[in-house]
Amino acid sequence: MSFFKKIFSKEKKETLDKGLEKSKTSFFDKMSKAVAGKSKVDDDVLDNLEEVLVTSDVGVKTTLKVIGRIEARVAKDKYLGTDELNKILREEIAGLLSETNTGNATDFELPEGTRPHVIMVVGVNGVGKTTTIGKLAYQFKKQGKKVVLGAGDTFRAAAIDQLQVWADRVDVPIVKQQMGSDPASVAFDALESGVNQDADVIIIDTAGRLHNKVNLMNELTKVKRVMQKVIGDAPHEVLLVLDGSTGQNAFEQAKQFTAATEVTSLAVTKLDGTAKGGVVIGISDQFQIPVKYIGVGEGIEDLQVFNKIEFVDSFFK
Repeated sequence: MSFFKKIFSKEKKETLDKGLEKSKTSFFDKMSKAVAGKSKVDDDVLDNLEEVLVTSDVGVKTTLKVIGRIEARVAKDKYLGTDELNKILREEIAGLLSETNTGNATDFELPEGTRPHVIMVVGVNGVGKTTTIGKLAYQFKKQGKKVVLGAGDTFRAAAIDQLQVWADRVDVPIVKQQMGSDPASVAFDALESGVNQDADVIIIDTAGRLHNKVNLMNELTKVKRVMQKVIGDAPHEVLLVLDGSTGQNAFEQAKQFTAATEVTSLAVTKLDGTAKGGVVIGISDQFQIPVKYIGVGEGIEDLQVFNKIEFVDSFFK
């Protein structure tokens, strides 16, 4: 474990372990029943394992991939003991995550060459979108970056007020208008303000309505088009926030939003309050979009950069 100690603080690792505790306990309770009385990985064990993965919200498609990989190893090695199953699962899931999450970031970083870096944050109401924006602003500011927030969810007064609370808490400027204002106009003003203030990063909130995909697509497209009048290649990142505690519903939200706009990264929140942590594995694999951040607690420090090695280590510990 010396490798983890080098790149992750002890506190960060403990927070992740604690945040995934419910998911891990639930998973291993199911696993122990799946292999009870068996010493060898056979068809029965694989059938039971398939059920464990599906009921742990890994998702059917990703589960079938994992089972297929394990079947290939059983065929190759001729004999695999059930005592080795945890190690094999860990390796195969790490391998799956590596296909999408190619980097292994350990801290909040901004890519080189784009200043200001513009992040448009999307997601339905209630997933922790505004909280994620606030915690991101805190992390970037802690690194000495100049941050500007844009309150682009103008359909709910509560969303504007909540973002203002976070702006005050983190002590960063916010650009906002009245409820009912044009979201694209707020985005335009926020980018202009960010450029004028020589900001390093501008984070734009957007409306979280999902009742009509066509309207959502048109709205997000308009916001992006208006941003590009100020910064030609904005937004540089479209971050979709998903509530991990909703399990399969998070898959449906990801499907809707990836159809409505070009999502480039994911944040999965509220993992500490649920046994559905497997959703991170399934969503990352199925949508082939990197999970960038995970929420593992309510504290301002409890938004973590997703690191596949650390996640798998904590989940299967």
